[in-house]
Amino acid sequence: MKEQYQPSCEFTIEVIGEGMTVAVPDETVVTLGVAQEGEGLGELQASNAEKIEAIINALLSQGVPRENISTAQFTIEPQYDFIDGKQVFRGYRAVHLLRVTIDGAKDTGQIIDAAVAAGANMVSDVMFRSSHADEAQREALTLAVRDAGAKALAVAATLGVSLSAIPCKVMETSRNGFEPVMFKAASMPAGDTGTSIEPGMLTFKASVRAWYVYG
Repeated sequence: MKEQYQPSCEFTIEVIGEGMTVAVPDETVVTLGVAQEGEGLGELQASNAEKIEAIINALLSQGVPRENISTAQFTIEPQYDFIDGKQVFRGYRAVHLLRVTIDGAKDTGQIIDAAVAAGANMVSDVMFRSSHADEAQREALTLAVRDAGAKALAVAATLGVSLSAIPCKVMETSRNGFEPVMFKAASMPAGDTGTSIEPGMLTFKASVRAWYVYG
């Protein structure tokens, strides 16, 4: 069992401070592509390649830069059925997924719809990010330290003791960014209704443990 850290100072008040900030997402990462099954491996590969090329062209037509499109996954696996307790070869399953980085977030649904119309039948996830993430995380940490100080002052006032202006130790206890929006589907046929993606706000949280000397 790991021993709990003890600050090298006596007569301390220990507090936990928490802070939270938000940021507007300005980048979206989408993973999408094609999953197909077939008996002939060569035909399956050719079909997958054709569909991926069509998807890439659709993404380019939506203004996605070519350098923002990369392969996220490529697998070909044999598929079997179990008949009367025996394993019977059914064919192959080929999956080719692209990782697409989109500037901003408001056009994500439109870009996904364009990819689906071009042949994409899988969207494994959609993740929103902010170029100001580090700044937002540091701000959350600052708020956490201030919160710890305010709590220590409240405890000291209640006890009727004086408190050091600066803590003798501060330790960051957690770092929790944001939860990406996730979509998973084996088949996504194009329809008349466009895909609506709402990014919302990204939340950044921080927590610290601080020890203040009192007297």
